Amino acid sequence: MKKGDHLYQQYVNILFEELRPAMGCTEPIALSLAGAKARQILGVLPDKIRLAVSGNIIKNVKSVVVPNTGGLHGMEAAVCAGIVAGDADKELQVISAIPKEQHPAIKEYMETVDMEICPSDSELVFDIDLTVSAGEDTVRLRIINHHTNIVLIQKNDEILLQLPISESSEDHLTDKSCLTVEKIVEFADALDIKDVRECVGRQIECNMEIAKEGLDGNWGANIGSVILARQGGSMEKKACAWAAAGSDARMSGCEKPVIIVSGSGNQGITASVPVVVYAWEMGASEEQLIRAVALSDLVTIHQKAGIGRLSAYCGAISAGCGAGAGIAYLQGGGLNAIAHTVVNAIAILSGTICDGAKPSCAAKIAAAVDAGILGYHMYLEHQQFYGGDGIVTKGVDNTVYNVGRLAREGMRETDRTILEIMMNN
Repeated sequence: MKKGDHLYQQYVNILFEELRPAMGCTEPIALSLAGAKARQILGVLPDKIRLAVSGNIIKNVKSVVVPNTGGLHGMEAAVCAGIVAGDADKELQVISAIPKEQHPAIKEYMETVDMEICPSDSELVFDIDLTVSAGEDTVRLRIINHHTNIVLIQKNDEILLQLPISESSEDHLTDKSCLTVEKIVEFADALDIKDVRECVGRQIECNMEIAKEGLDGNWGANIGSVILARQGGSMEKKACAWAAAGSDARMSGCEKPVIIVSGSGNQGITASVPVVVYAWEMGASEEQLIRAVALSDLVTIHQKAGIGRLSAYCGAISAGCGAGAGIAYLQGGGLNAIAHTVVNAIAILSGTICDGAKPSCAAKIAAAVDAGILGYHMYLEHQQFYGGDGIVTKGVDNTVYNVGRLAREGMRETDRTILEIMMNN
């Protein structure tokens, strides 16, 4: 692969599409975006709110703190924050600039507005269908498949925007079928870092900053701090701890932005922070670091393209595999090392469930990074899992395909059962 090739540019485009800033967990922020945009179209503060959402939205919003709301959590808080004080033009940073003085107004509005929330009748995994009303005027807005994919805006009887509805989580995004592990390694080798420094450099800066906040402050279950205190300060444990700490802070409402990957801040943290920790410890150059993080991101995205944005399969596992691949590349590993790392890591933790966004995500991230690093260490020791070992099959991309099938098809009923359990807690 060479700079200027069509495939090279596709990979650059994928990184810019996927590495986006977000304040807070992305599912509640998508609700805030819907609220802010609907209020913008309505022109006044709604007196009625009707919200229908898919199960995975419920699952990922239920337990996380919404930033810049004074500690509120849940779907009501997310929608109301967007309506009362959000800036729709900022997309996934829609509530990033809300001053503390407005926090009481969000809580008061949430407690007094006529609001109904119900499960969606849609079969889509990602579906937000919001209707807001004031007097005789009504606005309906719908986001499907991914967090900023608005497909319908209707004010009263006038259709302001209507896009075709598909079941693909990659609606209106660059086709990711071009991704293979071999080509990702070729891209990393050929990469002119000036082409991605804006997005990957911002990812490194933002995600390391929130990881540091997670270690310095008191957030969630403080998984990052626990690892450093109890499991030692080796490079491997530092990588796990810093990644977990970023999630500690993010899941508990830290008001710092994160650069997401595949629609997830936790995946954006997991794919980048461990690689940065290794680079710091090794004294790697900026160029080496950016190449390695870009590779980690693309390996993560490659896996998630088959799984989907939301599922019963924990996305941190994919990102942990990506981090292991990035660390292998940073340490001089080529295609063989990276392919074995990915397959080994997939074999270790595939099937870990996603039971919503919450503080325990940090612990899953630590386990995912540990599995990614172990997958690389297995390669260094000439150990591996072979085709026929569970879902592992011959060829790294074929194994990645199996993971996608497992998540999309095999875990559908698991997803429904998880949601039922969570709603009865």
